[in-house]
Amino acid sequence: MSATPAPAPCHIGVFDSGVGGLSVLRALRVAMPGARFSYLADSAHAPYGEKSESQVQARSLAVARWLHDAGAQLLVVACNTATALAIEPLRHLHAHWPIVGVEPGVKPALAASACGHVAVLATPGTLASERFARLLRNQAGTARVHALPCPGLAAAIESGNPQALGLDTLLDDIGRRVQATGADQVVLGCTHYPFVADGLRQRLGPQVQLVDTADAVARRVLHLLPQARRLPAESGSLQLFTTGEPHTLERLAQRWLGHTQPALQAEP
Repeated sequence: MSATPAPAPCHIGVFDSGVGGLSVLRALRVAMPGARFSYLADSAHAPYGEKSESQVQARSLAVARWLHDAGAQLLVVACNTATALAIEPLRHLHAHWPIVGVEPGVKPALAASACGHVAVLATPGTLASERFARLLRNQAGTARVHALPCPGLAAAIESGNPQALGLDTLLDDIGRRVQATGADQVVLGCTHYPFVADGLRQRLGPQVQLVDTADAVARRVLHLLPQARRLPAESGSLQLFTTGEPHTLERLAQRWLGHTQPALQAEP
């Protein structure tokens, strides 16, 4: 009787403007421990959320091309702003390459809300995009969705220093603005924001639920690459790349993922 052939290896490319996409990478690695991951943080150009549409598209196309050329079989755009502003040009350019983006979890938040009020925390770039406007038109219905821009928050998280750039002051302000909406569901519309979820919960209280879509992204990737489910965990690997200085990415990857290998420089 012939042996069952081993499942083909899976190489998944993941990118974000910086370290925020590690929150999505964490969910991907839990779902597919046997896959090979290449994560590229475009930290030299972070954050995307306060850049123009043309700048975000140019950087996203360059980073995606680099991961494509590195052999990634599927791309995860682990950045809400890049998804909002660049995923359509990416899919047009790479029509035969599976590309998965991240979007604010408005639909599950609306389904879970008892009061019909949902707040969305995101970068100015995401909230100003036509893609987000279309998301609201398609899903909001009669509920109230309160879009709350959070300028500076991604940059403060990106620094990796809890005291940097007035992080506590930013979270205090966000807490007050969310409470003023009366929302009982808060959508984390930037992949950086799950890393300050504890600080947000302290300010919002147990009656407010935070909604993150990282697990939904992982499920979508598994749907597109079902063989990743069958890979033995020992075959899995992760290589970090960055366009900026590597120490912040290395430090945060160790803190958030338990990953201790050095990050390599990349120049897409």
